[in-house]
Amino acid sequence: MVSILLCVIAAALIFDFINGFHDTANAIATVVSTQVLRLRSAVIMASFFNFVGALSGTAVATMIATGLADPAAVTQLVILCALLAACLWNLITWRLGLPSSSSHALIGALAGAVVAHAGWAAFYWHTLYDKVLIPLVLSPTLGFVLGFLLMVIFLWLFLPFNARAGTTLSKRLQLLSSAAMAFSHGSNDAQKSMGIIALALVVFHQSHFLPAWLIAPAHIIPRAVIIACATAMALGTLAGGKRIIKTMGQRIIKIIPLQGVAAETSAAITIFGASLLGIPVSTTHCINASIMGVGATKRLSAVRWGVAGNIVVAWILTLPCSGALAFLLYKLIGQ
Repeated sequence: MVSILLCVIAAALIFDFINGFHDTANAIATVVSTQVLRLRSAVIMASFFNFVGALSGTAVATMIATGLADPAAVTQLVILCALLAACLWNLITWRLGLPSSSSHALIGALAGAVVAHAGWAAFYWHTLYDKVLIPLVLSPTLGFVLGFLLMVIFLWLFLPFNARAGTTLSKRLQLLSSAAMAFSHGSNDAQKSMGIIALALVVFHQSHFLPAWLIAPAHIIPRAVIIACATAMALGTLAGGKRIIKTMGQRIIKIIPLQGVAAETSAAITIFGASLLGIPVSTTHCINASIMGVGATKRLSAVRWGVAGNIVVAWILTLPCSGALAFLLYKLIGQ
């Protein structure tokens, strides 16, 4: 049991690392594509603010640990299969250059593994509906609308500036907006691994002793878990993800600095608001929708809707595919 727990913790930290690696583009795609920062500098900046953001709260982690499944129906093997399936789906979509959601991959995989072990009733489907499926629609919609509105406001505010002065100012503002995006990403995404590890510790502690620094009431995330996940997320971010940066930064629309400011700011507002409410939204969905909203202010044809459509397909497939992968893994390993 101890060895399985250690495997679960290691898998959760690997997932966190891959999450940072996979989702680096969320924070820095636009700032790299507009050449405000070189890739190396942008990755270092994003890594730092991801780490700081991961320390900013635990509302999402608490929801993951307590709100998705009955702990009595969860085992270490269930959690391990969920993590392995989520990692596999992240790597598949990374290889294809599709900015899918690490958050939904993890939640879908947990649902699949729980169902494989204990049946449909063991998973809290109402929580999936309230905390995942509704935000799946609302968060990118809000990102799109905010991106559109902020871009209109910025265009009006920048009217007094000549082209050179406006570009210089927008590049400086984009440094702030990309830092805010990285902070909000850490505040939401790193907490998912925190919640999974906390759930594993609660399950283990039901039949085994753990030291006080590793276990706490289910609604409190141990400090050691918070720091470990924040570090894994930061290290993953340092590894970067050039494939997805290209998709987000150039293939949806051709970004200019002012558009980058509007997209990153609107996405950061959406994501951090969700973090405060304990809602595990997809940072990928939010930033992509914000980029589309910003592009739509120019003209609808400025958005490459074919690429956007491929991304939406990846969004739709993530929950069921990661769930199916976890279900199959559990049936293969758990028998």
